[in-house]
Amino acid sequence: MTPEAQAFIVFSAGMLLLMGIGLNMAFALVLTGAGMAWTLDFWDTQLLAQNLVAGVDSFPLLAVPFFILAGELMNSGGISRRIIDMAQAWVGHIRGGLGFVAIGAAVLMASMSGSALADTAALATILLPMMKRQGYPMHTSAGLIASGGIIAPIIPPSMPFVIYGVTTNTSISALFLSGIVPGIIMGIGLIVAWKLQLREMDLPQGVKLPLIERLHATRKAFWAMLMPLIIIGGMKTGIFTPTEAAVVAAFYALVVALVIHREMKLIEIHEVLVRAAKTTAVVMFLCAGAQVASYMITLADLPTVLTGWLGPLVESPRVLMAVMMVTLVLIGTALDLTPTILIFAPVMLPIAVKAGIDPVYFGLMFVLNGAIGLITPPVGTVLNVVAGVGRLSMHQVIKGVNPFLVTYLIILTAFVLFPEIVTAPVAWMR
Repeated sequence: MTPEAQAFIVFSAGMLLLMGIGLNMAFALVLTGAGMAWTLDFWDTQLLAQNLVAGVDSFPLLAVPFFILAGELMNSGGISRRIIDMAQAWVGHIRGGLGFVAIGAAVLMASMSGSALADTAALATILLPMMKRQGYPMHTSAGLIASGGIIAPIIPPSMPFVIYGVTTNTSISALFLSGIVPGIIMGIGLIVAWKLQLREMDLPQGVKLPLIERLHATRKAFWAMLMPLIIIGGMKTGIFTPTEAAVVAAFYALVVALVIHREMKLIEIHEVLVRAAKTTAVVMFLCAGAQVASYMITLADLPTVLTGWLGPLVESPRVLMAVMMVTLVLIGTALDLTPTILIFAPVMLPIAVKAGIDPVYFGLMFVLNGAIGLITPPVGTVLNVVAGVGRLSMHQVIKGVNPFLVTYLIILTAFVLFPEIVTAPVAWMR
């Protein structure tokens, strides 16, 4: 058996074993990378340490902590709540209106924070109690909110796009543009799925607010609505880079929370910074650990081995994409989005490019697939967030999310069959 084959066995078996015993993913990546180094007779503790540092020594990755901070400031400063209040003012009176509020708010909040967990937590905290009081089925409501939360990694600004772009050396600005239309399509898909679910529910119709109250709610959300326009507009016009956009987003959210809305006090900033720092530490440690494994994967030439296996499919790009997407769906049931990007994106992208697949389109599909993994059991971190906030069992949330999961898989299939849905808008916007 060749050293490369042995390294592949060490990597795959090691990851399965370490995940099976519940070891932290970052530690699992470091240990499997070290095991591969030993197998390849390339053991060097200094090299391992250098790769750990190199994994986080990246200017574009600075966007991650600032987007995380922006999301925390949005939730603490009342920005998220004002978005939900505005959506409720306009569509809350419709039968099943709170479901449409959840979808609309999810799309709007996705254009501000880029964090599925932060958006889901905000939506679930505010909307689930309201849905319960109005007699909405809790399992379906929780499933809808979880499904709406995963639009955040797709619509810019998106932290997963930043991580993917850094990991694969793909244009982050182009990835951001690629997510706009698919994110809107995801929202439309949820609306259709929710309407179908309403047939089985006996829900009352709310009272329609006067136009003056709707406009008042919209005025209160004005500063929140301005945030995505500043971020996307600034990047589109070249005023600032995606990394600088993250800093602008965090600063803007801070000013709005402290000066305009005045819903956050100076003393609360410390707590917000601590929460953001904890989340950032988790993400960055994953990036560091993944760099160790990625370096050894490259050294073992595993992408070439995988290319040899998938070689016959290179002549059929759509078939290759379908096979890769099915593989990623299966991976998504066991791995979170960030480690999926860090481990598999550098391996799969060269194969896709060799088949003539646009790298930006592949990046969108990769992140979309990983986002869907956030609501697929047994790992499904977004499911855990909704279950925890709503005090529901995981079984209830999984049951409620299934119809919306099917909707997303249909959308994913449509993007595989008709890649122009993604590539044409990007070409037009660029």
